[in-house]
Amino acid sequence: MNAAHLNVVLLEISNQLSNENLESLKFLVRSQIGKQKLERIKTGLQLFEVLIERGRLASDQTDYLANLLGQIHREDLSDKLNSLEIQSGNSNNDISDAEKAKLDIAIEVIKESLGKNWRKLGRKLRVTEVKLDSISTQHPTDLEETAVELLKEWRKSRAAEARTEELIAALRNCQLNLTADKIQEQFEREGFIRLDQ
Repeated sequence: MNAAHLNVVLLEISNQLSNENLESLKFLVRSQIGKQKLERIKTGLQLFEVLIERGRLASDQTDYLANLLGQIHREDLSDKLNSLEIQSGNSNNDISDAEKAKLDIAIEVIKESLGKNWRKLGRKLRVTEVKLDSISTQHPTDLEETAVELLKEWRKSRAAEARTEELIAALRNCQLNLTADKIQEQFEREGFIRLDQ
């Protein structure tokens, strides 16, 4: 999603926020935005501008805001932000249906098996430290959700070049051979050929 498109979406979201929603959002970000600045924020757009200034919101970084919206039970607005991100990501995505299916299988296996090694895998997949920190902040205790978020970021950054071979190689480089083997076994059960043959 480009910056102009993001601004349109943010305007729509701001217009749909109640005063109570805005106060809840301000409460959730109070540790990152000073009290004086928070007191001056009267609209969703003003809050979004501060998040952009602080590097927490950008056209390629909407997860933080989507997570905040989910926490205040505005999944409708969170879904709007996420669906537009997915649409913009899919507009230039040339991954075959078979590769998409393999990636989905791999992500399911990894999320169940990765555990505390998620950051190590993220580095092997060349996810930036800033993104890793953001993921850690969003899901401090839920390792499955952390793994899903990590793989979502990797898939988004790689776009049409995201391949299961890269995921499996990164797992093996992290000495997570059992997880890599589980993925390949699941591929075989689903009728895909082994990647290492």
